[in-house]
Amino acid sequence: MSVSTHGIRVRSGSHVLRAAVELLSSMRFAISLLSVICIASVIGTVLQQQQPYGNYVNQFGPFWAQVFDAAKLYRVYSAWWFLLILAFLVVSTSLCIARSTPKILADLKLYKENIREQSLRAFGLRAESDLAETPEAAARRIGRLLAGGGWKVRLQERPTSAGIGWMVAAKAGAANKLGYIAAHSAIVLVCIGGLLDGDLVVRAQMLLHGKTAYNGGGMIADVAPAHRLGPNNPTFRGNLLVAEGTQSSSAILNQSDGILVQDLPFSVELKKFIVDYYSTGMPKLFASEIVIHDKATGESHPARVEVNHPASWRGVEIYQSSFDDGGSRVVLDAVPMHGARQPVKPFEIEGRIGGSSELSQGAGGQKLTLEFTALRTINVENFGRPGDSGLDVRKVDLRHAIDERLGAANKTVTKKELRNVGPSITYRLRDAAGQAREFHNYMLPVDTGDGVPAFLLGVRASAADEFRYLRIPVDDQGGMDGFLRLQQALGDPAQREQAVRRYVAHAVDPARPELARQLELSAARALSLFAGEAAAVPGAAGGDDGPRGGLQALSDFMEANVPEAERARAGEVLVRILNGVLFELVQQTREQAGLAPLPADEQTRGFMTQAVLSLSDALLYPEPMAFRLKDFTQVQASVFQVARAPGKTVVYLGCGLLILGIFAMLYVRERRLWVWLAPRGPDAHAVMALSANRKTMEGEREFAHLRDKLLGTAPG
Repeated sequence: MSVSTHGIRVRSGSHVLRAAVELLSSMRFAISLLSVICIASVIGTVLQQQQPYGNYVNQFGPFWAQVFDAAKLYRVYSAWWFLLILAFLVVSTSLCIARSTPKILADLKLYKENIREQSLRAFGLRAESDLAETPEAAARRIGRLLAGGGWKVRLQERPTSAGIGWMVAAKAGAANKLGYIAAHSAIVLVCIGGLLDGDLVVRAQMLLHGKTAYNGGGMIADVAPAHRLGPNNPTFRGNLLVAEGTQSSSAILNQSDGILVQDLPFSVELKKFIVDYYSTGMPKLFASEIVIHDKATGESHPARVEVNHPASWRGVEIYQSSFDDGGSRVVLDAVPMHGARQPVKPFEIEGRIGGSSELSQGAGGQKLTLEFTALRTINVENFGRPGDSGLDVRKVDLRHAIDERLGAANKTVTKKELRNVGPSITYRLRDAAGQAREFHNYMLPVDTGDGVPAFLLGVRASAADEFRYLRIPVDDQGGMDGFLRLQQALGDPAQREQAVRRYVAHAVDPARPELARQLELSAARALSLFAGEAAAVPGAAGGDDGPRGGLQALSDFMEANVPEAERARAGEVLVRILNGVLFELVQQTREQAGLAPLPADEQTRGFMTQAVLSLSDALLYPEPMAFRLKDFTQVQASVFQVARAPGKTVVYLGCGLLILGIFAMLYVRERRLWVWLAPRGPDAHAVMALSANRKTMEGEREFAHLRDKLLGTAPG
């Protein structure tokens, strides 16, 4: 029996109804739906799902991001059209099974023993032979041999003009057709399991019970019942965050327009979170020691949850999904970044990750909100060679990039030196208008390969941007006080004037006062330009927010006042003067702090070089203060995925049936064998034929074996 691709043909009803039933029950329609689901699954695999909308805007642009969002491509597996296709596939495949199963079952019962002798001679695999026994004896002998070989046999006595003949009809491999039913039933079961474990039940509750998504803020306990699902919800999948030493019984179900709160029949208490890292800084193992507190009985059940080793309670599976900060306590020091230009008195502030604090004023006297975003105690960076670190890349080496990617496969061009650079703090400063910048500052100084350890202060305007880092060089005391004293003195005109006089006194012979006066004017002008307080200096360039400072101000000054042919030499002189005056300014601040002068060695030169660059870059720092991590008490938190998935068993059953069905259809051959024994005198003349659903060399060998075994002769 061949399986038809057309659908059920209804004889009554309207033409539209008959056409719809025929289409839905046709195999071609089911295959088309399955193809669409496969394409959608590929999209859902390639395109990251459930990401913030801003990420998609940055990746695809505003227009295509909006188009993809309208098509629900960011939530493929919960999109209405995907669930609708699944539902249609269930209906279509079920109708296909209903149409074909009765025919298959009926065909399994048939031996087709009424086939005629002329039809047997038309088969491709056939043989004839004379047997030295009566037709009845030959039929019973052949029947016993076939039954012993696993064939199902039926004998038919049939009268002929020459006497009584016997037909031996046998069949084997009926599981091939059962595989068709099993494979198609598996598709239905898997789709039903997917619908049960998807958003369909949750959306039905939202529609029938008036539940709506919540998109506000505040505590979970304060969320209204209209946004909550009861503990008897038959199916759900959500996230549960529990900090060490606390417990929670409310999971979060993410929706396209907000969240739903799923109340659990138990609460999860996190006793201890365990995490182990690879040398690359990636987590190797994270596990949670938890206690499950049953709300109905008050029973407490300890358990350990690891990745791929969930805990289960009252039909709810608890999976280890990830980990997060559980509200670590941090102490930050406010560091003034603009010196005397925008003075900020140093202060200390304490908070918890996930919380915020109000600051009295920021730039321009506006109110600021300090949001404590993240604490990372381990930061592993690659310092295999200069430029490899993800912190600051200033080199483009095309030759090295090509050598890295071409040549022998066993070469090891890339050298990695992974190093933990210590804790870091991430925070946001949000103004009264709601605009925020994000900052990422390291607690300890980092040596990025140039021999000058520096404190790294990162800033970015949005989550789509990379952090840009300001390097503040470490002084001889291991801190940044030396740089901050220098920055403060640079913004003080009296301090600058004194440093200029010290520099001129060391650089010019006292017997030549005219040179001293000229050098003093040049040094004062260079230092004023660099400090950003050169509005009165002819040729000084100013931006929209006031006069520009740093190395850019020196460059603008030379472009405006020095002929192009003389700029290179004038620039060298100006930078030499600037470095000399700044060195004297450093020595001056150290004397005022009661510290010994810096020696003129290589370490001091490295510090001064980086200090000049940092002073120039600090003028562009967007806030008058930065916050440095002073102390912290880490509190870990586990992120669990809690799921009640009744469709899981259905899906497992469907997968088992699918495996059995595919193996049955691919590796089990349906065969039918007929042997007609016609009387020819006292003996019998045998006509034998074999049919199979697939023509293979194995079938020809099997026929030859049966011919020799049953008839004992070569083909006629």
